[in-house]
Amino acid sequence: MEMCSQLYLNPWNGVLELTKASQEQGCDPLLWAIKVSSKLSSLGVSLPSSELANLLVSHICWDNNVPIAWKFLEKAMAHKIVPSLLVLGLLSTRVMPYRHSHPAAFRLYMELLERHAFTLKRYSTLPEYQKIMNSLDTILNFSQIFTLQTNEPGVHLVQFVFSIVWQLVDASLDDEGLLQLTPEKQSKWPTETQDMDVDRDDSYNEKKNEHRERLKAYNTVMAIELIGKFLKNKVTSRILYLARQNMSMEWGGFILRIQLLAKNSLALRNSEVMTPDGLLHLISDKQKNMSHYCLKNSLQEFHGILQSTPLNDSAGLCLGVGRSAFWLPLDLLLEDAMDGYQVYATSAIEMIAGLVKTLQAINSTSWYEIFLGLWMAALRLVQRERDPIEGPVPRLDTRMCMLLSITTLVISDLVEEEESVATDEIEDGMDSKNQVPGTRRTDLILSVQNLIEYHSLLTPPKSVIDTANQAAAKAMMFISRINVGTAYFECISMPDMPMNCSGNLHHLIVEACIARNLLDTTAYFWPGYGASLTPSMVIALISTPATSLAEIEKVFEVAVNGPDDERIAAATILCGASLICGWNIQEHTVYFITRLLSPPVPVDYSGCDSYLIGYAPMLNVLLVGIAPVDCVQIFSVHGLVPQLAGSLMTICEVFGSCVPNISWTLTTGEEISAHAVFSNAFALLLKLWRFNHPPVECGVGDVPPVGSQLTPEYLLLVRNSHLVSSGNMLKDPNRRRLAKIASSSSPKPIFVDSFPKLKVWYRQHLACIASPLSGLVNGTPVYQTVDTLLNMMFKKFNRGCQSMTSGSSSSSGPGSEDTYLRPKLPAWDILEAVPFVADAALTACSHGRLSPRELCTGLKDLADYLPATLATIVSYFSAEVTRGVWKQVFMNGTDWPSPAANLSNVEEHIKKILAATGVDVPSLAAGGSSPAALPLPLAAFVSLTITYKLDKASQRFLNLAGPALESLAAGCPWPCMPIVASLWTQKAKRWSDFLVFSASRTVFLHSNDAVVQLLKSCFSATLGINGTCITSNGGVGALLGHGFGSHFSGGISPVAPGILYLRVYRSIRDIMFLREEIVALLMRLVKDVTFMGLPRERFEKLKKVKSGMKHGHLSFAVAIMKVKLAASLGASLMFLSGGMGLVQSLIKETLPSWFMSIHWSKQEGDSGAMLPLLRGYALAYLVALCGAFIWGVDSSSSAAKRRPKILRCHLEFVASAVDGKISLGCDPITWRAYVSGFLSLMVRCMPSWVVEVDVELLKRLSEGMSRWNEKELAFALLSAGGVGTMGAAAELIIETDLQPFSPF
Repeated sequence: MEMCSQLYLNPWNGVLELTKASQEQGCDPLLWAIKVSSKLSSLGVSLPSSELANLLVSHICWDNNVPIAWKFLEKAMAHKIVPSLLVLGLLSTRVMPYRHSHPAAFRLYMELLERHAFTLKRYSTLPEYQKIMNSLDTILNFSQIFTLQTNEPGVHLVQFVFSIVWQLVDASLDDEGLLQLTPEKQSKWPTETQDMDVDRDDSYNEKKNEHRERLKAYNTVMAIELIGKFLKNKVTSRILYLARQNMSMEWGGFILRIQLLAKNSLALRNSEVMTPDGLLHLISDKQKNMSHYCLKNSLQEFHGILQSTPLNDSAGLCLGVGRSAFWLPLDLLLEDAMDGYQVYATSAIEMIAGLVKTLQAINSTSWYEIFLGLWMAALRLVQRERDPIEGPVPRLDTRMCMLLSITTLVISDLVEEEESVATDEIEDGMDSKNQVPGTRRTDLILSVQNLIEYHSLLTPPKSVIDTANQAAAKAMMFISRINVGTAYFECISMPDMPMNCSGNLHHLIVEACIARNLLDTTAYFWPGYGASLTPSMVIALISTPATSLAEIEKVFEVAVNGPDDERIAAATILCGASLICGWNIQEHTVYFITRLLSPPVPVDYSGCDSYLIGYAPMLNVLLVGIAPVDCVQIFSVHGLVPQLAGSLMTICEVFGSCVPNISWTLTTGEEISAHAVFSNAFALLLKLWRFNHPPVECGVGDVPPVGSQLTPEYLLLVRNSHLVSSGNMLKDPNRRRLAKIASSSSPKPIFVDSFPKLKVWYRQHLACIASPLSGLVNGTPVYQTVDTLLNMMFKKFNRGCQSMTSGSSSSSGPGSEDTYLRPKLPAWDILEAVPFVADAALTACSHGRLSPRELCTGLKDLADYLPATLATIVSYFSAEVTRGVWKQVFMNGTDWPSPAANLSNVEEHIKKILAATGVDVPSLAAGGSSPAALPLPLAAFVSLTITYKLDKASQRFLNLAGPALESLAAGCPWPCMPIVASLWTQKAKRWSDFLVFSASRTVFLHSNDAVVQLLKSCFSATLGINGTCITSNGGVGALLGHGFGSHFSGGISPVAPGILYLRVYRSIRDIMFLREEIVALLMRLVKDVTFMGLPRERFEKLKKVKSGMKHGHLSFAVAIMKVKLAASLGASLMFLSGGMGLVQSLIKETLPSWFMSIHWSKQEGDSGAMLPLLRGYALAYLVALCGAFIWGVDSSSSAAKRRPKILRCHLEFVASAVDGKISLGCDPITWRAYVSGFLSLMVRCMPSWVVEVDVELLKRLSEGMSRWNEKELAFALLSAGGVGTMGAAAELIIETDLQPFSPF
């Protein structure tokens, strides 16, 4: 009765007295638990009780540390009288420090852990779960140790499990004297022993001490085994995975301790259930990507099939549909960079590196495989044009640059990226010995070594055979132990070489890697690589000087500091072979040339004019030297176009403002003036953006501008961005190089306003494009200049100079011949007058006051006087043609040149080129017997260009006018471009293949249907679909072919559809229509794959015969491989064609509309689940790849800043549809396949994307996947969502019966 009254007065004192009494009486623990539970319930105390948990733990520690007290505690936990997690947390702080003096208590604590820490589900539904977890936060100091300020119970649960395991690890280390080996030399937790004074009476005996020591040793083994169980258990391992994902700093220290334990623990070696290797395996990086354990449905096959096929099924160009064909986006990007009509503000190194990372993530490949795929793509690029056609397009030099310079730099940057991260981790004290620095380097070495197996790809083009032989000779000398440090192999006369020294592209790749410290000279000893040096080779290699970066630096110093003659010679050397084929040092050569275009101010300079005037001869040599198309492309792929533009603008501003009253004589005897320097610089500058394109490409009409629209402002903006020295940017080796180049010329930002003369011309250029000419006022300086130029141009023709400027007579009046001498005017003043001059001349010709011959002769005289005027003439003619106000003129051979001599041949050749696409070529004879006709400005333009000689001096200006002429003719009605091609073919027969190919491209510019047919041909070729069945052919070889031209099979041949598309898409105006067309083609291709490309009737018959086929279709493995390839092609074409604008429009607009529309038709019949399933997977892969191409898989690119907004918009649509808030018209199987596929690709390949998604949106998606029984995917979404979803992920783990899982 007295005890009952105490219970009512103070329930906790009463419980304590009841416990003591039961303990003394030896009461049954179950009976005790019933009594306590009953009494507390009758008093209104809610159970489980946190207060009782504190009371019982305090009762045991340490006055009542007896077995029956522990049994009472265990029964209270088992029957939910006390919260078990709270009890375990309390015991960890009480028992751990005294585990040596009370080893039995420590053992009992671990037994309680084993019983209750792995059944978390039963505790998460307790009524005071939130309060319990907050109590654990207070007891174990989560907020201080983990620096996470949160009250979310799920997060505290993760911290609790992590804390318990970490305490066990630290206790085990401390027990074996290993804690001192940690960086902190102590534990975060109260685990270090604080032994109490026990057993000091005379009754102490040695036997009891021995038992205590054995128990302590057993406890250490048990603690380590318990650690392993936490890492293995399907629930706790997932919870620890969340800790790894979201508490990386703490996890690094934890892993370091596990590794220390595995390496040094004797107790671990005494364990019968755990080994050191087993413990390390549980935390290894090979196990960390938990998404590999997700997708317990057919998506496993979606990924797994593709990972099982090795990259050795394609030794040559004609790749089939195999594993290596999935590097198709690389081939497309590399080939696209060879378009001579387009330069890039972004370095090809940056673009390729980003694409490589994307493909490595999406395809889950090793770095060995991705490096080998990159090498092979670059080799295929070279082999496609080993015998290039003649024409103003990049030739083999740019392709060799891409193979030996750009590709090598991409790989070098990727290797440096990994090794710098490893170095940072070492410096931060978080080095993991299982993360061996340099694994990418090892994979690189293996990839280069194994290239020797691909003989057909390694055959060198004729022009580089000598260089390849020199590389092979170098290896021979090294193997023979001859000092090659001073051997300048490039100067060797190859006829003196012995015949058995046969080098190939493999030797050049190895030398490129050695030059950039990716390989060392042990590569010379690889099997099959080098051979012993013969006596005849020794004779051929004696006493020749060496080339190296050091020598290029010496040449640069001469160009900066030497006398004038030596400067010119040094500049000539830099623009020679060192630029074109000095692949091992090419990035240094372009750097030095760029620096020379912005030379330093001489120390003794004191003049009032620009100091650049004194550098005129050297600058002119540089400008002429880098003017060829290949050189411009080399600067482009190295990312130097923005910096080059800044230097050229400065040169143009200075020399364009000079009166040409001084000249310089070069060492060759050639005399140059300020006009010559300006014209060369101006022509080169205009090549760096598509200045000549007609207004339709500037966004006129309803179609927004899409793709790369380079402008002077944009180029300078990119150039100035290179000066930004933020930490993240400087971690990128390529950006470091660009920053160094930008700062070396001018450490301050520069803008178009810095060049007032250029700005005036540029505004006039834009005004000329936008509207007809106006504003010429009689008596103004511009009017006087116009009149002077017209008199100069048409002085030979009596009527040419009369009344050509707005109907007024010449202001010059009668005078001597000196009146018509070339005026001494600054170039900028002349350019300002040229549009009015061209307009007056064209108007006079239109009204019969000038004959066509006189018009063209006068324009040529103007261009000869100042070659830079050709650019303004191009601009004016381009704008006037698009206005459509000029009459057509007949190319009859009398007034204008006639194309009749070979127009029919051009037509036949166009048909041959397009034969493989199925596109109809309009007849060129549509006009019957009437002669061909062109708009007057186009006729004048083509006639003007024909007057140029095809010599080196004219080539750099034709390279400017040529693309403009083609673009202008392509925009005119058919058959303007074939007429132009026919005229130019008569002028330059060796350019015949190039000109006919250019004419064939225009077929697609006048018809979207033709573009769709071309796209269909691209897909069919890639998948090997020939219209009747699916073959094993296809892949990159079928898509991009082997080049084009009459050098194949004795005549012109069909051009691969991929090459055609890459050369066409930039001129398609309405690029947005590609969204729907590519999606429609992809869906059609999926159907063809499902039905094996057969008609429905034949498929049904075949299905009955071939019962071995899975579901009567192609095997799922083959089908999914082809579907992924088709989606990869679609994503690549979308990315290249329209860039970010097209892709984001696809994701925001096209896809939602497609899913809400009905697509089923009777023709599909009962195709089962395979067709809709494959369609969903195809769309998932298409969208994931498109997004990865434009945004990247991580957050390193500037484009990644736009990702969260678009991604949120799309995932909001997905979540709403999954929740049933949006009605869909597509097949439900397709929808589920798309959603699960896309989300799993995000989690598995682009986890950075998931972190950017709103927490509540992620939770909605996770809940939807749980309803679909995609529980693994639901967990994967939350686990990748960062700290914000960690709690929800933990709660999902304990609430859901997931499959066994080992994320470490």
